[in-house]
Order: sequence, then C-alpha cells, then structure tokens
Amino acid sequence: MMCSTAGLENWLALYHSPGIGETAFHRWLALDPSISTLPVNARPDWHAVRRDLTWMQRDPNHHILTLQDSRYPIALRNIENPPPVLYVVGEITCLNRPQLAMVGSRHPSNVGVEHAFSFASQLTTLGLQITSGLAIGIDGASHRGALSVANATTIAVLANGVDTTYPQRHKDLAAQIATRGCLLSEFPIGTVALPGYFPRRNRIISGLSLGVLVVEAALNSGSLITARYAIEQGREVFAIPGPIDSPKVKGCHHLIRQGAKLVETAQDVLEELAALLNCGIRDKSFCGGMVPPSQVALNSQQQQLLNFIDYDSTCVDAIVARTGLATNIVGAVLLELELQSLITAVPGGYARKLS
Repeated sequence: MMCSTAGLENWLALYHSPGIGETAFHRWLALDPSISTLPVNARPDWHAVRRDLTWMQRDPNHHILTLQDSRYPIALRNIENPPPVLYVVGEITCLNRPQLAMVGSRHPSNVGVEHAFSFASQLTTLGLQITSGLAIGIDGASHRGALSVANATTIAVLANGVDTTYPQRHKDLAAQIATRGCLLSEFPIGTVALPGYFPRRNRIISGLSLGVLVVEAALNSGSLITARYAIEQGREVFAIPGPIDSPKVKGCHHLIRQGAKLVETAQDVLEELAALLNCGIRDKSFCGGMVPPSQVALNSQQQQLLNFIDYDSTCVDAIVARTGLATNIVGAVLLELELQSLITAVPGGYARKLS
C-alpha cells in the first residue's frame, strides 16, 4: 500500500523532527503504525517536509517510500530498525530483485578494479543484481560491470540526498544508474555527505542483499563495516584473496580467517547462494523478491547437457567432452536451452542461469 500525500506528510514531519531519532521513531511507529498523529514533543521542520514533497512531485521517477509502502524492499524491511523513510530515483521495481552487494577499496589496484568489473558482469549475467555505494574504486567498477550487461540494472546506495552526487566524478555514472536501476538513500533531499553517514549507508547496502562480496580492502576499510553489518543481519560474506604481502587485501584475508567464503570465481558465490535463490533460506522475507526455480520441462538430452554446464563459463569443447555427444547435437541443444533462458552465452562459452 502506498501512502497518500497527507499520510506521507505525517511520516516526513516525524522524520524531520529534531530530537526524534531512529529509535524514537520506531517506538512511535509501534504505537501508531500509520503515523496518523504526531507525538506532542514533535517539532517538525515543515520547510524540509515541503522540500521533500516538492522533489517527489517534480518527476515520476522520484519516489519516497515509508515502511508502510508495499514497494519498500522486503529484505531491508526485515533488518533490525530499518530506515523509516527511503528516497529513490529510478526503477522502483528493482529494489526487490535478488541482490549481491559488492564493496571494496576506494584506492584499489588495477587487478582489483578488473576483478570488480568482471565479477559484477558475470554475476549480473547469471541473474543477480549488483548493489554498491557509488564510491570511487571498487564500488564504481562494480556498478560499471553490472551496466556492461545489456538491459541489466544496478542499485547505488548513497550517504547523501539523492538530489546530489558524491563523489562528483561519478555524476555521469549516477545518471546512468538512475535510468538503469536506481539511486537510494535514507537521507532527506538536500543532505550533503558527511563521514558519519557512510556506516549508515553500508548498513543499507548489506540489508538489501543476499550477501556481500568484498573485492579488495585494507584492514581499516569501510568495507569491513559493511561485512560486519552483513553478519549481524544474517547475510553471507564473501572475500577475494590476493598477494599475502599486499596491504590492499589484508581486510579480505581477515574476513576469510573470520569465516567469510574465499571466492575465486563467480561460481563460488552462486554455489553458496543457490539455495537462497530457491527460497530455502533462513530469512523467508527474501522469497517475495526471489527468482523461482525453473518450471520448464526438459527432455533427457537437454537435462544431460544442463547438468554439465557450470554457473561460471563452460566452453563448448568441455561440454562436448563431458556429454560425449556430437558437436552439432550439442550446438542444437545449447540453442534450445538458451531460448528457454536456462543458460546464457558468456565470454568463453555458456553459463547456467539461476533464473
């Protein structure tokens, strides 16, 4: 259910009341779930409320979601003390698609950037949506990798208002994400990025996602904050290892020692998440946005081939060798499977899809 403008005004009034933080907001919400009235001590900043509403009404791609809104992302709604209000620019439906967060250093190595782009591209091709924080470095490379896949979407979670861009060098990238995915923030219109806002942003990044993949991170990286939130929220944590003498990957190695899954290929991530994507998960709230298992009936030959195709790239020669079928037969069956959206062509061969 969407809030009426009058109902939304009360939510924003409480949200813009100095002295009423997230905890107090949730306490009042427990007493009055629709925010039909305001606490007697509320002193709303009505100028800020009008600014938010004016921004929303200016463009059909501008959205303000409350916890009461049916479009509010299911996964995020089920974390502890979820943001009461979200500001969104772009395609609202992508908020409930199965997501993987990708985070890492703002000063990565060239290899780290290549890994971020490649993993994001492969995982997007295989049915996951990439969520990150629009920062320079790994975040930006992850968004670009996702956008390199035709018709794919990606989500950027911001530590500022969605009407501004931080960092400015990602202005064009942010505009692209707004048309192919969405920009999202819990911070009101006009908010500028401050250091204390980034941990709050990281909590949303992990909360939206099935898991967090840390691509490259030092021990003092903010990416480890995102990983900690992921653990607290019951999400999976993945980390890509690197050279043992490189300080740029010490954070990843620390996470692996703490129990994060060591990742070398996209398949390593998908193997861990496959059960979640089929709704066999601890947090059933995810199921509303999951891709259901395929209901396509396959003949024995199609099923045989599908069983021999990995979630990562599998070359045609390997498929021929595994199945023992003639090359022309393999080619014909691969086409059939691709037309049924069970596999997809990727660099080097074919890969099995989760959707």
